[in-house]
Amino acid sequence: MFNTPTITKNLLIINVLAFVATLVFPSLGDLGGLHFFLASDFHVYQLLTYMFLHANFTHILFNMFALWMFGRVMESVWGPKKFLFYYISCGIGAGLMQEIAQFVQFYLIMKGEFPMGSIADIFEIGKYNAMYLNAWTTVGASGAIYAILLAFGMTFPNERIFIFPLPLPIKAKWFVIFYAAIELLSAVTASGDGVAHMAHLGGMLFGFLMIRYWQRHPGAYYSRSNGAQFFESLKNKFDQYREKYDRGGQGSHGGPQGGATRHETDWEYNAKKKANQDEIDRILDKIRKSGYDSLTKEEKQKLFDSSNND
Repeated sequence: MFNTPTITKNLLIINVLAFVATLVFPSLGDLGGLHFFLASDFHVYQLLTYMFLHANFTHILFNMFALWMFGRVMESVWGPKKFLFYYISCGIGAGLMQEIAQFVQFYLIMKGEFPMGSIADIFEIGKYNAMYLNAWTTVGASGAIYAILLAFGMTFPNERIFIFPLPLPIKAKWFVIFYAAIELLSAVTASGDGVAHMAHLGGMLFGFLMIRYWQRHPGAYYSRSNGAQFFESLKNKFDQYREKYDRGGQGSHGGPQGGATRHETDWEYNAKKKANQDEIDRILDKIRKSGYDSLTKEEKQKLFDSSNND
């Protein structure tokens, strides 16, 4: 927890405090939860507040664990400003998708009762059922959390992670695809289970579109190399990488056939590699302290070139 980046840590604290507040004041759930837009208690601000409220302890426990596990990685990659923007935007996008899903559901109910009714009639019927529609309330950070899972899978597709109860780790890209498939299947077959599956998918959809946009615009570019520093503390990848080349260089000089020309070539190669890695480390340290937006154009290009060479 002490090594958790600022935004991720504050999001965890706010969600926990909000959950405790709803235990003390249950009416906060109705006030801040996202109501169907035809309901009498709907307010636009609920598209923001709903993602900080949770239905029960299990709900907030799993969401906050995923936020802590994957959010701190993505904040290290993007910096605090971009990460917060992504989190909030995807949460709002998830809420909008849930509103659309509820509109379709209400339309289908109306058509079952009034086969001759049109889409225009749904607003009139909704007006007479506004109090009943208040029961359609959505809470939870799951939409934003699923967007973070997607971001992790797209940024570190080949990183291996464990999923209980599977005994072996799987690549992050398959983890994300698996969860997306489960949510899509549940949205189609498990209607009425009380879970906002379309909000989960909506968060992932908005996240995917946002990441693809950033990838296509150099000014907002991020790469896998930006977050490699985080995994260095977990797996010591860079140390192993450099150690591999150091061992290779020493081995080429140790035998009687290692001539002066080969020795000079290996030394120059290792020196160049170390200098390049030191520069990348400096840039990554700058991102951790000041965020990605603090980089100069040359530093961004350096990371871009480094990621293409990985």
